[in-house]
Amino acid sequence: MKKVSLSFFAILLALFTFCSAWAQEKNIKNVILMIPDGTSLATVSSARWYQRYNNPEITNLNIDPYLCGTVLTFSSNAPIGDSAPTTSCFMTGIPSRAGHVSTYPVADSENDIIPLDPSMAYQPLITVLEAARLTQNKATGLVFTCEFPHATPADCAAHSYNRGKYNWIAPQMVHNGLDVVIGGGASLFTTPMKEYLSAEGYQCFLNDMNFQSYEGEKMWALFNEKDMDYEIDRNPLKEPSIAEMTTKAIELLSKNENGFFLMVEGSKIDWAAHANDAAAIIHDMLAFDQACGVAFDFAKENGETIVVIVPDHGNSGISIGSRKCPGYTTLTKDQLFANISQFKTSIPGLIAKLHDTSPDKMKDVVYDLTGIALSDEEYEEILKCKDYNKSTVSDEERMYGSSLTKVVANILDKNTCFGFTTTGHTGEEVFLAVYDPTPNRLMGHKTNVELNHYLCQSLALETNLQDLTAEYFSKHTTVFEGYNYKIETDKNNQPCLTVKHKKNKLEIRPNTNIILKNGKEYKLDTVIIYVDKNDTFYLPQSLRNVTETI
Repeated sequence: MKKVSLSFFAILLALFTFCSAWAQEKNIKNVILMIPDGTSLATVSSARWYQRYNNPEITNLNIDPYLCGTVLTFSSNAPIGDSAPTTSCFMTGIPSRAGHVSTYPVADSENDIIPLDPSMAYQPLITVLEAARLTQNKATGLVFTCEFPHATPADCAAHSYNRGKYNWIAPQMVHNGLDVVIGGGASLFTTPMKEYLSAEGYQCFLNDMNFQSYEGEKMWALFNEKDMDYEIDRNPLKEPSIAEMTTKAIELLSKNENGFFLMVEGSKIDWAAHANDAAAIIHDMLAFDQACGVAFDFAKENGETIVVIVPDHGNSGISIGSRKCPGYTTLTKDQLFANISQFKTSIPGLIAKLHDTSPDKMKDVVYDLTGIALSDEEYEEILKCKDYNKSTVSDEERMYGSSLTKVVANILDKNTCFGFTTTGHTGEEVFLAVYDPTPNRLMGHKTNVELNHYLCQSLALETNLQDLTAEYFSKHTTVFEGYNYKIETDKNNQPCLTVKHKKNKLEIRPNTNIILKNGKEYKLDTVIIYVDKNDTFYLPQSLRNVTETI
């Protein structure tokens, strides 16, 4: 009996060893990084409770089984992060300064949280998305609900020390080889951008729900002038949900036999938090969670996909319970969630409706959309708002009035028991949720730097990001050392780097992957970056060889 027992356990051990070895060697082909922008842990709790209150049979979010840790996100010189440097760190492994998009920060020796190299200031940094495309020929995609050059999507496929430089960032993203892009910002998509993509075999959809039936491989689909509507306001006939966008992106990207890297951002959770708009926060978080469900379903069926869900920072100091509600710690679920469950619109949605409503119908409209019975005092306060275009009071009475946004936000806030400490970002750790079919699942408390390392390791990148940065974003003074070159402003008021060597002439402009060699166009694998702060072009080292060739 003893021998049988030992033999049995030996077999179990051998089986475990085999399975463990198989799991360790299992390849990850696809990475889906999902970022609910500006999502504090209380945001997740609020969404979960709201869903449970309105649908008692649904007690969990899709992310719940995969919650496994926390992540400390920070800027290079500040504990409280901005979207640009925090997602930049997820993508590059280097924390950066507020406003920086995948760009090495300027050193701030007294305040830097990690040591920095001052000589690297303003250096564009290769992202893990770019590395997956360049070194593994993977498809790449972005899904978001803001406009496409906004900080988080830009961090994946653009480089700038100023996140507001859309005129730099937008063309970089168009020329950076992304296979699938779905989100907001149709007005920022210029004719030259569309012409370039069309010539490259892309199908472009602008405010066109027919994107859902597209069966090709390369696509841009953009909605609204800039950002997409909050989920609570979304017209499903005009705008897709983030779950629908994620479904389509995965469908198209998974056609690549080498796999894909997809970033999905629930962009406007952050925007709603800035506005202290509890209903919009909750609805956008629940919509994002549905997109997470799409990703999990694909990953579990596919078997070669990791899904990483992590916010870039907290926002607003939201809490369930507030001192404005006496005895809030003993309030029932009805007292906490009944009022907000009647809200049918966001703060901007209600304001837009009020601008189209005559004052005599204002109370009815507010009640219909929020369940709030306006008091006479609140009614008068709205009439005195300086930007309420249907007001019947005199301009003199409205001259010193508050903005309609502030007044409406205060009225809605008074009728909930959610608390807010600020309208800005907050510095607490954010949650981490991971689906990983291998034993290498990231768990515990990590930093934004460690999260980047996990993404790189999961992809088994053979060349590290630092070496790829040196290869593709080298200073022009290094690449063309010993050659005849100069930087001048062209007729479009853009910097142009002209290089002459032997019988060859290169003309190089920023924010594109196209260069001119002796007047003929050549396409590069990456975009050209120009930084005016140091009057430097950043470009591939291989361009030296292009100049050498006659």
